[in-house]
Amino acid sequence: MDIEIFPHRILGADTTEKLLNDIESLDEVKRTVLQGPRLPPQDDIDRRYGDRRIITVNGEEVELKVKTGRIWIELYEDVGIEKIRSICDEHIKNGFDINTSKSQYIRKQRTVTDDIKYGSGTELPEEFIGISDTRSQFKDNVDILRRDQGE
Repeated sequence: MDIEIFPHRILGADTTEKLLNDIESLDEVKRTVLQGPRLPPQDDIDRRYGDRRIITVNGEEVELKVKTGRIWIELYEDVGIEKIRSICDEHIKNGFDINTSKSQYIRKQRTVTDDIKYGSGTELPEEFIGISDTRSQFKDNVDILRRDQGE
């Protein structure tokens, strides 16, 4: 099941970092995608003060490349929704909506764009499906966080 967190205001880098750390610590979360306007590249001086900076999520450093306008979360189980709601209540002070109206927000099957980007004959890991952008280099816009599966 997928859900969408729609904050009433775009989130800053600090709020995004805290929110992602708490959400990604839940066992019910399979993957998380941030959606929002791209942040322009910055030099080393501006990086210190701007929102395009390195954040740490689950011990891994990730460069935040978008302003967080929406968060799509794929869940293993529906019971995670209430946990996510309480995490959002703690971190998102200006209000938010959690949408569960669509069965999926994150694509689960290969798209035409995936075939164009990677080739139709290539095997594509599940976490890469449906998140490609034909206008950009994949490595420039996607960060995959590895999680211990313990199974």
